[in-house]
Amino acid sequence: MRTELPRFHAAAIGVVAVGAAAAAGHLLSAFLGRNSSPVVAVGNTVAEFSPSWLTEFGKDTFYLYDKLALFVGMGVVMLVLAAVAGLVSRRSRTPGLVFIGVFGVLGVVAVLRRPDLGQLAIVAPLATLLVGCGMFSWLHGRAFQEESVEGGLSRRGFLIAGAGAGVAAVAGEVIGVSRDAEVSRAAIGGLVPARPAPPLPADADFSKLGTPTFLTPNADFYKIDTTLALPQVRAEDWRLRVHGLVERELTFSYADIRDRPLVERAVTLCCVSNEVGGELISTATFVGVDLRDLLAEAGVRPEAEQLFSTSADGWTCGTPISAVLDPGRGAMLALGMNGEPLPVKHGFPARLVVPGLYGYVSATKWVTELEVTTWSARRAYWLDRGWSREGPVKTQSRIDVPKPFAAQAAGKTIVAGIAWAQHTGVDRVEVRLDQGPWQPATLTAEVNADTWRMWWVQLDVPPGPHQVYCRAVDRSGYVQTGDVADTVPDGATGWHSISITAS
Repeated sequence: MRTELPRFHAAAIGVVAVGAAAAAGHLLSAFLGRNSSPVVAVGNTVAEFSPSWLTEFGKDTFYLYDKLALFVGMGVVMLVLAAVAGLVSRRSRTPGLVFIGVFGVLGVVAVLRRPDLGQLAIVAPLATLLVGCGMFSWLHGRAFQEESVEGGLSRRGFLIAGAGAGVAAVAGEVIGVSRDAEVSRAAIGGLVPARPAPPLPADADFSKLGTPTFLTPNADFYKIDTTLALPQVRAEDWRLRVHGLVERELTFSYADIRDRPLVERAVTLCCVSNEVGGELISTATFVGVDLRDLLAEAGVRPEAEQLFSTSADGWTCGTPISAVLDPGRGAMLALGMNGEPLPVKHGFPARLVVPGLYGYVSATKWVTELEVTTWSARRAYWLDRGWSREGPVKTQSRIDVPKPFAAQAAGKTIVAGIAWAQHTGVDRVEVRLDQGPWQPATLTAEVNADTWRMWWVQLDVPPGPHQVYCRAVDRSGYVQTGDVADTVPDGATGWHSISITAS
């Protein structure tokens, strides 16, 4: 009988036991809600309480892959700690059981904090705790029964346990996908607007010259959210509560909204994290109902200042009530996008769309609650992380062709891109080569003031290295500033420029 485990065996016991625990929780989360997976719940909690500097570092460093980076980082830390727990348990299993117990308790607390989970969701982290402790005890006991350091039985035990954990994790993912909101979404069918958007003009884009198409396909529409697992809300379960500073509290079902006369609008949405020249901007036609009509039925009180919306995953957003109630703004509760029900990743069953405001103050996905309130009474998610309160979209432009650092033939060169000034409208775009004069670009037809416009210009480019700049001028007469500012607190500024070399 051994009195002390070999280091490798001890570390492997900790890793396999914690892996099996996490896999068990993930398997059960397929039935209880994906956010009930302890790993996902702890990750959401870490993201929620991370200091703003760390959040911005993650976004700047990993861009759209910040969540993947968080998962990978958590996985590495968890496995290292699991190995350490095994190593300090070479003589006794107690230290390892304490570690797994702490891990399990953290999972329980994280799951209990989730606003989108029912009471049964606690089963997942409890199973994680039990499986982890049980697996650690079993492997630890079997390892001590080996008389030889190279004994094969414990090695087979590791392989069996590891394979079982892998199967459980994969099964949880497969079952979760089969039970998610896509089944409900597929049953919705068509959403036919009573007031369809006007047909797009033939020259709504210059995609043949290299600009984006006017409408962004749903699969390519930019996606920004804070949740590590997409909320899976079925249309038949969805409810929207309207309350706060209103004359009467109201609750709407999906059928209540869908049965109303629907309106369709083309809208360009932009993320406040979009850097100068960035890609976090897209355009779609949204189908839904006017938010102001829903709020009119509730009766908004005079002292109201903001519409505080809450997502199914607990994320919150504050929108100026003046923008929501403005009859010319077109703020919507949207059910559809580009001719189909909202994709799950874009907010199915319902989301907010308020033209002219950055998404962090206007575009709550998976929305379940609308509270009419004041600015002092409620603070939305991003306000406590250094971002501004109201977030109007800034007039901006971007060069799409040529690509940066492209090698060009000297002579006539096509430069094309996009410009946007949502809810104000783009009046013109100007382009210059190096420090030469600004030249007017040709614009596409304007679809509406809430959507982007494409542009192009032909420049005479002499041989050598060059810098190409663009700037937009909106309908108010504002000229896009060349002053460079970061995205925090209310959106980046500066002229987009690219370097090219002509020969």
